[in-house]
Amino acid sequence: MTTRRALLKSLAAGALAAGAGAAGLPRGARAAGWPDRPVRILVPFAAGGNTDGIARLLAAHLSEKLGQQFIVENRTGAGGTIAAESTARSTPDGYTLMVAAVAQMAVFPAIKKTNYDPLADFAPISNVASNPFCLVVNPGFPAKTLPELVAHVKANPGKLVYASGGNGSISHLTMAMFVRRAGLEMMHTPYRGGAPAVADVIAGHVPMYFGNLSEALPHAGRALRPLAVSGATRAAKLPNVPTVAEQGYPGFKTDTWNGLLAPAGTPKEIVDLLAREVRLALKETKTLEQLDGFGVDPIGSTPEEFKATIAADLVLWREAVKDANVSL
Repeated sequence: MTTRRALLKSLAAGALAAGAGAAGLPRGARAAGWPDRPVRILVPFAAGGNTDGIARLLAAHLSEKLGQQFIVENRTGAGGTIAAESTARSTPDGYTLMVAAVAQMAVFPAIKKTNYDPLADFAPISNVASNPFCLVVNPGFPAKTLPELVAHVKANPGKLVYASGGNGSISHLTMAMFVRRAGLEMMHTPYRGGAPAVADVIAGHVPMYFGNLSEALPHAGRALRPLAVSGATRAAKLPNVPTVAEQGYPGFKTDTWNGLLAPAGTPKEIVDLLAREVRLALKETKTLEQLDGFGVDPIGSTPEEFKATIAADLVLWREAVKDANVSL
């Protein structure tokens, strides 16, 4: 008797073959039988954060649409580079994937030598979602705009401090880039993560923090005053907060993203199929609602676009590492 799973796989293969031209996939891409066993999706962080949440919503979609289990495996340690190295060294057969963040693919490789090459050792599938950073200050800080902040810091050279989520973190590097662009003299106080940094800005122990928008949103307008966002456009959830570029620093742009990757050498048919499914998932209302809850914006790029993003970010974060004089 034909099992339900076998029937679903047969129907999926038939539908794909029938619509191969529209999907841009070669006829018979599923004929090889992938996936015929569970697929693991490595996550470089512990459960509960944005990266983990994005991996789990992708796993649910792919399990439903491809008729096989996609299982999230949290592989923590060394800022996520352990998961990245494990992915890079896995057999490129489509059964090991990773939802990576910009830190593993562009920031850490810009700071120190890693045991993987972010461009040569991975097959980018799709950049799933991103969000910018937000420069926030304690409400008691005298500046109410970014130009006012710059003027205040310049009037007090070397006296003011900014918090970060840690030495070499994206929050540190983003602020270091801005400090250089604005010609400021400031001191850096690293914290063990964004949450304690935000807490100390709220408490007034440090005046400012350039951190993840998701961290700032719950407190914006009350316990924190947002002055600027680092994206190319204003954040949908903070439409009245100008970008850094709008306020006198054209071209300034940083963000953080989460994307789906496979080991280099993974068959193109599998990569293209997964990229298509990511784009389809990002058209579903329930997925968009979940992403909105995370405070991130959907992307759904092609493999080629995602590879170009990684390459561009490697250049960007190398510049930031130089600005911050970071070594780990």
